[in-house]
Amino acid sequence: MEDKNMTALVSAFVRCYHQKNSNIKIYNDNYSTKIITEEEYNNILENMSKQIKFFNPNFRGNQQEAIDWIVNNQLAPSVLGRSAFCKHSLDVAIKIGCKEYLVYASGYDTSALKQNIKCFEIDKPEMIEDKINRLKSNNINVDNIEFIKVNFEKDKWINNILNSSYNQNLISFNSLLGISYYLTREKFSNMIKEISNIICEGSSILFDFQTVEKSKETLINEKLAKAAGEEMKSKYTYEDIENILTENGLKIYEYLDDKKVTQEYFYNYNTLNPNNRIIVPKGVAYILAIKK
Repeated sequence: MEDKNMTALVSAFVRCYHQKNSNIKIYNDNYSTKIITEEEYNNILENMSKQIKFFNPNFRGNQQEAIDWIVNNQLAPSVLGRSAFCKHSLDVAIKIGCKEYLVYASGYDTSALKQNIKCFEIDKPEMIEDKINRLKSNNINVDNIEFIKVNFEKDKWINNILNSSYNQNLISFNSLLGISYYLTREKFSNMIKEISNIICEGSSILFDFQTVEKSKETLINEKLAKAAGEEMKSKYTYEDIENILTENGLKIYEYLDDKKVTQEYFYNYNTLNPNNRIIVPKGVAYILAIKK
């Protein structure tokens, strides 16, 4: 697997590992066990466990305990937290009239496979092609999904969406998870502007972002991203995000910091696993915004 897809692959691995090994599902993702190959799964598991001293210099234990520690303490909080938040928010949006679901930088995300509404997966051509091949090889039905190939580095990428079957007059739910970290503030603001311009009143935009607060976990994530060739470029205060959204006709409907995400989406898991809890670290926040 090329490094440019490694971040997406590790996210799929985390969902798959959680699906296979957890007694209670923070985010239930059966498709994750199919979209990642057994070879990829085992390679990541082995390589991660060998890096335990990087993640936790004082760790003592076997390989299984090492990977459990890395997943639950370093990888799962972000991946599972944002997936659970997105699922809950999308479920509510559909109940009150959402008709289209757009997943930007979709990677190996599987949430569109579980929906009965029209879905659009938007990503780089090579990523889309690889994703389609994985889905076909597992005979996974994608009749409700339209795949849109874009180059986010080009100014006119939004036209690829407008030239699809996307209907601007229908209420939509737009997921931008895992994107803001890797864009400059100007490019992220422009992306919000472009999307806001093509969605109708009542539509939603959901995303996560790195805050100005620091934690050991977020610093390690920055190092991992840089090693994978995807350097993190931006951090925001709540006021920064509010200003970007307000300027583009969007209003914050829900804001979750690390403590709120842990309480709302990890409580049941942590209650049943007091010795192996998953805690979202400081430095990550989640936003659901509505087009006014």
